[in-house]
Amino acid sequence: MKQFLVTLPRNLIGCFKGWKLAWHLIAMLLTVILVLSDLDWRYFLATRNPELRRWMWPAVVIGMFLPIYLPLLLLAVGFLAKSARTVLTGWAVAQAELLGALIVIAYKAFTGRSHPAHNVGADISHVFHFGFLRGGVFWGWPSSHTTIAFAMAVTVFTLYPKQRWLGCLVILYAFYIGIGVSMTIHWFSDFVAGAIIGSVIGAVVGKSFKENIQRSTFNV
Repeated sequence: MKQFLVTLPRNLIGCFKGWKLAWHLIAMLLTVILVLSDLDWRYFLATRNPELRRWMWPAVVIGMFLPIYLPLLLLAVGFLAKSARTVLTGWAVAQAELLGALIVIAYKAFTGRSHPAHNVGADISHVFHFGFLRGGVFWGWPSSHTTIAFAMAVTVFTLYPKQRWLGCLVILYAFYIGIGVSMTIHWFSDFVAGAIIGSVIGAVVGKSFKENIQRSTFNV
């Protein structure tokens, strides 16, 4: 837990330093392009198939609850098995999720974007409510499900680069969550931006914890 607390402020700042800030700007630029080109609306219309949405809806539920239980499971297993690597992985994943949530809340507080949570008749893909808390912190841009999923996945991918099967598994999970919510409760650009920002967060957190993972002993 010590590393979780000590590195939290540094990693939060690190998500906006140097090339990481550039990726945030790229996420914003791609959103502008997807919105103004009407690709968001066309994607929405193309994914209204009831059968497709039935397969994708579990992503909303999984993306909501797995981030809560996964770190707790890793910490419990790590302490019971006296595995420092597992415990540190649990703290790393928890920090990536927390940073993802904090950063997304900050963005949503100022964007207030309308969501396609229900069938809509008019094109509302262009509707943003810019300003502080005009749309609350739950509705808006980018997708919190996607951001947190990619933050988790890239953290694990960075911590265990030699475990290719694990890397493929977590990245596939992140894409399922992101694409799933883009077909149900979010716009496609919310998914794209969330994937970029979440990947930045995961890379920062993973790098921060990686050295300790490699030389860990059970003293955490």
